[in-house]
Amino acid sequence: MSSLLIGLFLFLVGDGFASESTSGTSTGDAAPAASTIARTDQVAENVYALVGETGPRTPENYALNANLGFIVTDDGVVLVDSGAVYAFGPLIEQAIAEVTKQPIRWVINLGSQDHRWLGNGYFAERGAKIIALARTVETQKTYTESHLRRLRQVLGDRVAGTEPLTAPEPIAADRAELELGGVAMELIWPGDAHYKGDALLWLPASGVLFAGDLVYLDRILGVWPHSAMPDWLESFQTLEALAPRVIVPGHGEPADLAKAKADTGDYLDWLVTQVETALADWQPIDEAVTALADAPAFEHLQHFDSWHKRNVNETYLQLESQ
Repeated sequence: MSSLLIGLFLFLVGDGFASESTSGTSTGDAAPAASTIARTDQVAENVYALVGETGPRTPENYALNANLGFIVTDDGVVLVDSGAVYAFGPLIEQAIAEVTKQPIRWVINLGSQDHRWLGNGYFAERGAKIIALARTVETQKTYTESHLRRLRQVLGDRVAGTEPLTAPEPIAADRAELELGGVAMELIWPGDAHYKGDALLWLPASGVLFAGDLVYLDRILGVWPHSAMPDWLESFQTLEALAPRVIVPGHGEPADLAKAKADTGDYLDWLVTQVETALADWQPIDEAVTALADAPAFEHLQHFDSWHKRNVNETYLQLESQ
């Protein structure tokens, strides 16, 4: 397959969307329990991860194959990312209600991909304030239509009611200190990564970092045409400097920094280093992809067999153009 076709295929299939065989599925059945889609894990006092599966997006999981989170404060709940569609909002509420009776008062969007923010409207209707960096909002707007189109193909009726509501007063700074419900936190743009403008949410008191799609654990990350290589590697190094105790990744199980470095940081470093060497040796892209097909340190990661060569291909294209 030519490099152009590989790049196009990557863009179309995206992060785990189910195949076209699910296209147009009608999903009028009763909603499932929240716990069947995302498991609630306490990662620190009053800090929780909503851990989604790492397989494909389907009607049954409301296109959620990623992690969200929430922080319980004396004045209400801070929701970290809002899911891909309006219809998933009640299930998020259900999961949080099993922990606290506090209302959701704030929603922080870490990223530009649909599951980070297209559920905002449900919570805004209930009085929650939507918070995001201006960089994040800019990229959200860029990809709104393509993401909604893909969601409709997979979810059918479950996209109903989903409107692209971004933060009405995005934060212009790249690093913003927030105090919500008496809890100090920091919203940080570390540099571009999986999408441009994606952010981190840092809770210094508990040492918890919500890393959004900058970090993938247990499954291999995806380098797409809209990703930024080698910026992603540099962004991970910014994350490392925070020395978090617990990382809630965008995908995979919450873990410590060592695990994040092994599954994401080291893989990014391997991709950039190996592809730069191939380019320096004037190795054609097809030969480079073949030569770099084996990467034993990362073969245990879910989706390695189907995504790794694509990642090499896309990294080559991006580094070659710089």
